[in-house]
This record gives sequence, C-alpha cells and structure tokens, in this order.
Amino acid sequence: MHRSTGLSFPEPFILRWGGCDRARTQAVVDGHSSSPGDGFLQSPALKMHRVLLASLWLLAASPTSSIFQKPTGSPATPRLQYLLEPLHTAVHTQRGATATLPCVLRALPRNYRVKWSKVEPANYGENVIIITNGLYHKNYGPLSPRVRLRHSHRYDASLTITDVTLEDEGRYRCQLVNGLEDESVSLTLHLEGVVFPYQPINGRYRFNYHEAKRACEQQDARLATYQQLYKAWMEGLDWCNAGWVLDGTVHYPIINSREPCGGRLLLPGIRSYGAKDKQRDRFDAFCFTSALQGEVYFIRGHLNFKEAGQACRNHGATIAKVGQLYSAWKFLGLDRCDGGWLADGSVRYPITTPRQRCGGLPEPGVRSFGFPSKELRTYGTYCFVGT
Repeated sequence: MHRSTGLSFPEPFILRWGGCDRARTQAVVDGHSSSPGDGFLQSPALKMHRVLLASLWLLAASPTSSIFQKPTGSPATPRLQYLLEPLHTAVHTQRGATATLPCVLRALPRNYRVKWSKVEPANYGENVIIITNGLYHKNYGPLSPRVRLRHSHRYDASLTITDVTLEDEGRYRCQLVNGLEDESVSLTLHLEGVVFPYQPINGRYRFNYHEAKRACEQQDARLATYQQLYKAWMEGLDWCNAGWVLDGTVHYPIINSREPCGGRLLLPGIRSYGAKDKQRDRFDAFCFTSALQGEVYFIRGHLNFKEAGQACRNHGATIAKVGQLYSAWKFLGLDRCDGGWLADGSVRYPITTPRQRCGGLPEPGVRSFGFPSKELRTYGTYCFVGT
C-alpha cells in the first residue's frame, strides 16, 4: 500500500531553487549551456562569471521549497506547567475495592492548593471532595469518610478511595489552584460490572426517570451510564425495550436487527430516543451492578414467595435481589438450572454454561419466568448473605 508522505511534487520530479531547475544549474556550472545554440565552449572569464551567478542562485534559494528543513523556533510549551500528565486517564476497579486516582505535581508553586472534585453530569456541576495546601487538608461531602490523599512524596496529591461503591464511578478532576495559573487534569473511575434491563411487576414502560433510578437502587444496582450500556452491547446485550440511563436519555441495544426493534434494514447498534421528560415519559430501566460483597446460594423446595423469604431468614440470610443474582452470575460464575424467587417477586435463574434443558438459548445469561403469583406458584429461592 502506498503511504502518503504529505509532500507533493510535479511529475516528472525536478527539484527547483529560486525559479531555475537543478539540471539547468548543473549545466551552467559545467560551462555548457543547455539552451539551443549555446553548445560551444565558453571563455574562462565568462565561465567564471556564470559559476558565480549559479552560486548566487543557490544562495538565494527559498528555504520553503527544500525537502528537509531544520526545526525552527523553540519546542512547544507543555500544556501543563505544574501538573504531570497522567499516563492513563482511566482507573478500573470493582465495588468494595480501594482505588487511587493519580495526580502528581512537577513543581511546587508558592501559595498553591490542590482541589479534588467529582463531576456530576446529571446536574451539570462538581462536588468538592478534598482540598489541600500540601501541609493540611480538609474533606467535603458524602465521600469524606472514604477518601484520603496518598501523599507518598511531597509532590504526590493522588486521591485514594476506599470501599468503592457503585455511585463512585465517574469523572474526577484534580485542580491546582494558583491564582491566574490554575490548571487541572481529569480522570475517570470505571467499575467492572454488568448491565441488566429491568421492568416492574405491572409490565413494561412504567417508570419515569426517578422511578427507574429508585427501582435500580432497590435491586442493589444503579442506573447504568450510556458508556456502560454501550459496553454491554459490545459484549452481546440485545434488548428490544427502551430504558432510561443515568443522564436522562433513553436507549435500547440491538445485536440482531428485526422488525419490532427498529426494522431489519438498520445496522446493529444502540437505538436512541434521546433526552426525554423525566417526569412525564415512561420506559424501562437499564441497571448496573458490580462485584458482589457476599454470597448468593440456592435453597431447593416448593415454596411460595412468603415461605421463600422465611427460608432465607432461617439460614441467617435475606432473599436475594436481582442485582445480586446478576453479580453472582457475572463475577462468581453462578450456574443453576432451577428457577428461584427473588426479592422483587420475580423468578429467575443464572446460566453460565448454556444447555438445551435450561432455557435452550445459546448465550449465557440470567433467565426469567417473570412475576408469577406469589401465593399460588412455588419455586426454590435464591438467598444472599453479606461478608
């Protein structure tokens, strides 16, 4: 494959200086004219005159027409004067872990402060987390009990977050405050997790935005971000019902294009309804959960919903939530071909190794029997015990 060099030359390629070509100049230097009728030997004086003329042409050549040029000017000034650019702007972690967001100074200006804040796209603001002047610091907001400065050396202003929660995911800013020379770096904390679609017992498209947010939280999850939904789609999530995500927009992920889901002619992708009215419009929810801080296990039996809850309590546990079952399936490889009650009244079972007698679907996933009658139907139950 031909690779462009960014340079273009007329064809055939003749290198030119100051309006004359190199072939012409070389002929003059050799004492021979290449013009018609000039093919005779020149006198020594005229020959020297033309040599001097050729030298002047070369010295007067335009520097912009050369192939190679020496760099001019001073090197570009770094974007940041006091803060080092982080090697990686994304930090990956799991719920319950400890994560550190790097922020290191290259120099210590006089009377400086470093301020850490979390960017909140939902309300277009930033929440201050910690402020330090290198000697003292003060924590702010709900993250206050779980954050500290790493301070491994005098230039280190990195932020450490302990016992990471689902709400900690997002974009953070480390800002050096120094009068007129303020500067900052942005970093993103990513949680490894799983996205799952969720709808209530009374059917699809029942949630406004605030109800969807609350429903995810009740199932040990939170509303997924668009980026989390996109990643889940790349990993195979195919769902034809539109749902809310954290920024108040509505989408649904399609792997296999089909008529009820935007039509067969559309390529696979994330179908989008854009931003919707958070009070009036109603859709499902896309929830996100991360690593489990505990264990999910199955109790076999013919139990109605009330009996299922009591069976878990008899073992010192609680009936598992939907997000906890998804987390156990994703991170602990829970594989069970038995439908069991969950806390929201639904019946589901997790499959990591697909097989014909366990739903018949070729992909791993959490299968659902919906919301059967809590009094009339009997199943086993999935229980959760925390660590």
